Amino acid sequence: MSIIVQDMHEVDQVIAHRLASGVPLIGQVSRYIIAAGGKRLRPALLLLTCGALGYRGEQRFNLAAVVEFIHTATLLHDDVVDASAMRRGNATANETFGNPASVLVGDFLYSRAFQMMVDAQNMRVMQVLADATNVIAEGEVMQLMNMHNAALDETGYLQVIRSKTAKLFEASARVGAILAAASPEMEEACAEYGQALGTAFQVIDDVLDYTGTADVMGKSLGDDLREGKTTLPLIAAMQRGTASQKEIIKTAIESGGLSMLDQVVDIVKATGALDVARQAAMLEAQRAIAAASRLPPGPHAECLIQLAAQLLERQS
Repeated sequence: MSIIVQDMHEVDQVIAHRLASGVPLIGQVSRYIIAAGGKRLRPALLLLTCGALGYRGEQRFNLAAVVEFIHTATLLHDDVVDASAMRRGNATANETFGNPASVLVGDFLYSRAFQMMVDAQNMRVMQVLADATNVIAEGEVMQLMNMHNAALDETGYLQVIRSKTAKLFEASARVGAILAAASPEMEEACAEYGQALGTAFQVIDDVLDYTGTADVMGKSLGDDLREGKTTLPLIAAMQRGTASQKEIIKTAIESGGLSMLDQVVDIVKATGALDVARQAAMLEAQRAIAAASRLPPGPHAECLIQLAAQLLERQS
């Protein structure tokens, strides 16, 4: 990502400036979660896409900050819904400041993002980001509806993660193309790249919930099972396991909690479900690489290709 280090610094300046509020708690909570770090993948996608397509205008910094604000708002709300206690190796905002503050500051970040969208004075940009924000909210509700639903299949799972996670990746890359006034074909290539990358990212995240370590991942292991989420490793394990193994996973999903985590992890590993999930992520990463290969050749496009290729190696 060294190619966009200076650009990301500019984005951080915008973020710091636009977090300003006359209400002290808003700034306190916002700075807390943003200072916790994170990969900044969504703003990076927007900046890399702009770079690949030759856009150097100031709006790339403003809109990269917008997608980070939207993402941060979803994190604040997610952690409240999921009752999460740890994110990025730190106590979550809801654990530190309480649920009401987290929800309301999330609302502030959403509304601030929409104020900043207006600054771009580009109706297409507003349409893409407004639609993405709505789809993300739908994905969150779909996930909520499927909590403790052991009957969720791979198609339903992909629908949830493409709405909840991949949609903002897709929108970030598409906005970069729109700023660059790219052709419809090039815009679609960028959007496909973002969707595929975001899907692969989430599948690997779901794998790590059963293979990672809390120290490296920066969050509690088994969170998905505790919350009753039916993710691809569990779906694959139920498809490939014996009747008794399937029943154990089904019971664990429906009851939630971590009392059966060790049994579930053993089954997921024994059935080869993790390999199935990694293969699904690899196919999405390959789709992303193929889409990025349609962009004009250069260091930014090469970075997008490398990003997709290295995604499969992520440990946190």
